[in-house]
Amino acid sequence: MSHDEPLTEPGPWHAGTVSPAVLREYIERGEITTVRFAVPDMQGRPKGKILNAPVFVERMNSEGEMCAYVLATDINMTPLDGFDLTGWQQGYGDLGVKADLSSMRLLPHQPGAALVIGDAFHHNGTPVEVAPRHMLRNQLERLADIGYHVAVGTEVEFLLYQGSPQDAHQAGYQSLRPTWAHNLDYALQHPPEAADFFHHLHEALCHAGIPVEAIKTEGAAGQVEVTFVYGDVMAACDAYTAFRLIVQDLAARRSLTPAFMAAPSTGVSSGMHLHLSLWSAHGNAFTYHRGEDLPPVMERAIAGLLSGMPHLAPLYAPTTNSYKRYVPHTFAPTRYTWGFDNRGCAIRITGVGESAHLEIRLPGADANPYLALTAARAAIVHGIQDRPDLPPPCEGDPYTATDAAPVPADLAEAVADFDGHKIAHDALGETVLRHYSRAAQAEIAWQRAQVTDVERERGLGRA
Repeated sequence: MSHDEPLTEPGPWHAGTVSPAVLREYIERGEITTVRFAVPDMQGRPKGKILNAPVFVERMNSEGEMCAYVLATDINMTPLDGFDLTGWQQGYGDLGVKADLSSMRLLPHQPGAALVIGDAFHHNGTPVEVAPRHMLRNQLERLADIGYHVAVGTEVEFLLYQGSPQDAHQAGYQSLRPTWAHNLDYALQHPPEAADFFHHLHEALCHAGIPVEAIKTEGAAGQVEVTFVYGDVMAACDAYTAFRLIVQDLAARRSLTPAFMAAPSTGVSSGMHLHLSLWSAHGNAFTYHRGEDLPPVMERAIAGLLSGMPHLAPLYAPTTNSYKRYVPHTFAPTRYTWGFDNRGCAIRITGVGESAHLEIRLPGADANPYLALTAARAAIVHGIQDRPDLPPPCEGDPYTATDAAPVPADLAEAVADFDGHKIAHDALGETVLRHYSRAAQAEIAWQRAQVTDVERERGLGRA
């Protein structure tokens, strides 16, 4: 389909997630011909197969198979040793994958296509502990055990460059040109190329049932922010997985390249902000009005986030690039602080009354939302159960709050404070801790072995 053609007018099946009966009906009518059956990997990318739709229907209540290395690899899909889950010693065998029938979603931007998210299982029927979806589900169950469920809204920033991904690769990722050249933060008039992309992105997301709230241009050249409506946590992560597929596909059709990096260039940072609240049978446990004391549960949640998130950083800042985002006065936090409507803090209280909630500003655009939310939920449970002290709020410039702990300087520092730490161990267990420590160490080792263009410039031009 040409990017100049409008999407099909939405009918009943364009409402987003669909039931197995509805999916079967559309497959029988030949309107859905392929199913993308995917498991989110450690980077949050959907990995799987494009199945013939009738074959998927025949097998959707049984277990499929996928090589275990999709949950034990780096961003380059390199088969790595050192994981308990799989490796050369184990022969890189398969895992079972079961479709989550509540995740079935139509992809109208790809005519005839559907997306279904699956969960990974060992062949004895037990869940794969290190699978991001299972990790998040564990933390949601821990919160449910103490009487709370979570509502979440996410907002993510990314850079949009001119030229296709193939163009960028052939150019050695040099001289990338943002799709617009200036700060268009909150602008309502956009260059035609950007306006066209935003229009079709909004249309595709709505038709796919992805609850988009707003699309806006941000403060850096070529930077976009997409905000999603508040709702169920797992559904929000599954929708985000589909969102990434849609963005990449629509951009590629226009010879554009989206960059979901925490620091896509020097001096530019892109975040993934998590807006969340806890709810009980009595409503929003964070309900709050200015001038009142904070609700006790909100205090405990903030204290847990400030105490726990420093020891869980590899889950929300997983790459070496993640830590280049934490620069003073860039709206990315550099210290574990909290405050009232303060965008320089790691934890920001925003909203009033029933809409009061916390905004967690620590994850970057490279974060896997399943894992970032796993870290946040684990830290909140720690705050409620272990009751760490709550420091005073930051009332000035949070970048000068030297009494607050700094975010890790790099991934090596982050993994050193993650591997074996009691808070991380109690929240995640030994198996998960070893797995994600190994992933971080592989990322560090790869980066240390690379000679960069900046090093060549300094070494050849100035040494």
